[in-house]
Order: sequence, then structure tokens, then C-alpha cells
Amino acid sequence: MAKHVEYEKVGSDYLEHRQLKRGAAGWVLLAGLGVSYVISGDFAGWNFGLEQGGWGGLLVATVLMGAMYTCMVFGLAELAAALPVAGGGYGFARRALGPLGGFATGVAILIEYAMAPAAIAVFIGGYVETLGLFGLTNSWPVYLVCFIVFIGVHLYGVGEALRLMFVITGVAVVALAVFVIGMVPSFDSAKLFDVADGGFLPFGVAGALGALVYAIWFFLGVEGVPVAAEEARDPKRDMPRGIIGAMVVLLVFAGAILVLAPGGAGSEALKASDNPLPDAARAAYGDGSVLAQIVNYVGLAGLVASFFSLIFAYSRQLFALSRAGYLPRWLSRTSRRKTPHLALVVPGVLGFLLAAITQDGAQLINIAVFGAALSYVLMMVSHIVLRVREPGLERPYRTPGGVVTTGIALVLAVAAVVATFFVDELAAGITAGIVVVALAYFWFYSRHHLVASAPEEEFAAIAQAERELKD
Repeated sequence: MAKHVEYEKVGSDYLEHRQLKRGAAGWVLLAGLGVSYVISGDFAGWNFGLEQGGWGGLLVATVLMGAMYTCMVFGLAELAAALPVAGGGYGFARRALGPLGGFATGVAILIEYAMAPAAIAVFIGGYVETLGLFGLTNSWPVYLVCFIVFIGVHLYGVGEALRLMFVITGVAVVALAVFVIGMVPSFDSAKLFDVADGGFLPFGVAGALGALVYAIWFFLGVEGVPVAAEEARDPKRDMPRGIIGAMVVLLVFAGAILVLAPGGAGSEALKASDNPLPDAARAAYGDGSVLAQIVNYVGLAGLVASFFSLIFAYSRQLFALSRAGYLPRWLSRTSRRKTPHLALVVPGVLGFLLAAITQDGAQLINIAVFGAALSYVLMMVSHIVLRVREPGLERPYRTPGGVVTTGIALVLAVAAVVATFFVDELAAGITAGIVVVALAYFWFYSRHHLVASAPEEEFAAIAQAERELKD
């Protein structure tokens, strides 16, 4: 046991009121969950990197971030199979870095998952207004409906939620495939380099560094698959298959979209677009083209898929932190349908308020990106520490390349943290402020009230006892 924390006794029924539905997802649904987290970033957001670094700068950034996420996914596949707990990255860091490191990682992940739905709600509202649906001139009713409807589905049951999420994601994937195929005939390599004075790196290396933040949008969220570990059918087998399968799909779409969208419409035309795929189709085939209409309307499914799945992610992360006593315990209680109803509703209320008050999706997503990048650093350190300190830990799946692979991800994650700070200092400052307040709460209160019987704490206690016996 860690010496600087204290555990409170809880009743024998404590965990009975905090149970998730096991066996709800196989590896295919998990892969769909991974794609669902990310897919909205294929429809919009990545293109702002064209303004930062030109096409060449964004290409370099995408290759680097693709490498970071691929290496990280291999590391997380190992950790998720070895430590299948709902805490995901927080659980891994708790085992490797102790209570403080675990909580810091969990808070960083929670910032990502709580901010991203608010940002995507703003994007969905803007999309609905742009399409002229329902005659709306203000988007806050859209935000409210999104949170109520999709939190409601999650409250009904995890199996139903994951299956519906899979269907919505499938529709969005078909739309992306149609877009990619439709843009091939209009591709012209010269259009890739029409930003500023042309050239591969019109804004130099600094531009490529600035584009890292937007290249992340092609992959942001895939690391959330492990939070479903306690609801998987066979986590030791399904977790690696699910998260690696999702990453393969995301890499294919990232490459295709990065080449064919600017290659068909021109990087200059897309660098500041809020809806780059429909705009690319219109530039290639005209305003009334069938391709533009399909992508325009079905693109909404991509935003909805990510919104829907991120609600799942924040609820499981909050559930795990609360169950172990790091955050107020009442947040982890589950309903008769074994869904963490309070962990679904409370962040949803906060997300709606953030969306309605700020109506600034770009700012909110930058806060999410900074939280994500910080968590990547801590999770990769956790993988390396566990490989060195616990070589005998049962690992049903082992990362190809071991610590070299996660070391590469660690270096690139540090670069992403630095890039995020320079691109949006306010977002970085807000994220840092939230982390500092959370750590103060941990230090002065929650470290004295942890729950020893929570799975993440039990794993850590067993590991500590084994080390003491060896010594």
C-alpha cells in the first residue's frame, strides 16, 4: 500500500451498487467504439492544420501523430489486456505511478472526455443551422436535445448504446468511403501546395509543429477503448483486437482524406473551412453535386457518433475514479440496468452549460487535446515503468518492440504537449488550472478516503505485497 494514502472501510454492499454489465461487447463492437470516438475529426478540424503548416507541414504532422498513436495503441493493448479495469489509463498509471500519478492521469483523461462532447455539441448545432434544419437560428436547443437523447440511450443500457453507436458510426464510415472514392477523379497534386507561396513547407518547421495539434484530430479518442474493459466479453483477447483494429481503420481514412480532400479542392480553399469535406466536393463537382449533398448531410452522423461515444467514455472514467474514492463516491453508483447514471448525467449537465455559454467549439476541443496529450505522456511512462519494474506481470498481449515502441510514443506525446501550448496558450492554461485544482483536492481530501476494495486499488495492493515478499 502507498504510505501517503489512507483507506476507509466500506460496507460489503459497496461494490454491489457499483457494477457494470459484463460481456456486453466483443472485439468488433470495441473496434467500432474506437472509430466512433474519432470519426468526427475526419469530417472537420484537421484542415486547420493547412493554415498552420501548409499541406506539407500537415503531412509531416500527421505522419508523426499517426506514429505516436500507433505506438501508443500497441502499448495500451498490452496494458488493457493485463489490467482490464474501467479506469483505463488511470488504472494503468495507478499501478505504475502510484495514487497521485494515477489520479493525475485520470483527471487529464477526464478533461479530454468531458470537454470533447461539449465541443462536438457546438459543432452539431452549427451543422444543423448551416443545413437550415428545423428553422433554428440559435443552437442551444440542439445541444440540449443531443445531451438528453444520447445520455438517455446510455442510461437504458450499455449493450443497446454500443450497438446503436456502431450503426451510426457505420453510416459515417460509408459516407467517408463514398467521399474518398468520389474525389479520386478530381485529384491534382498541384492543388496540395497552393497555400501561401507554395512549396512543401511554406511556413517551415515551425508550421509543421503548429500543425501537430490538428493532425491529432485524425486519431483523438481512440485511446478510450480500454475504459470498456469491464464490459467486454473477453478483455484479454478483445481489448488488443478492438483497439488495434480501430487504429488500422483510422490510419487508412487519415491518409486518404489528407491526400484527396486538398488534392481535389486545393489546400487554400479548405484551410479555414468549418465543413471541409462538403466544401471539397463542391469545389470539385459544383454546388449542387450529389457527392456534396451526401457528405453534407451524412457528415452529421460522424459528429453524432463521436458525441455519443464520448459520453460513454467520460462516464466510465468518472465511474472508476469515483468508485475508488478519488472523486465523490456517490458519482459511481449504478442503476438496476448496471449503468453509471450519475456519472452520465452530471458531466452531461456541465457539458451542456459549457456549450451553451461559450459556443466556442474550437476552444473547448483545444482544452480536450491538451488534456489528452498530457495523459498520453503519463500512460506511456506507465507502460515503460511496468515493463521495467514488473517483468513478471501476466501479459496476454505484448507490445511489438516493447519499451522502444512506447518510448517513441512518449517522445512524440511530449512534442504534442509543447505544440498545444504554443498554438493555444489559453486552452493549455485552463487545462493546467483544472489539473492543479484536482490535485489539491486529492492531496487535502481524497487521498485520506480511498477505497481499498476498488479493482484498481486491489491490483496495486497485490503488486505491492508481491514486491515486499521478494525484498
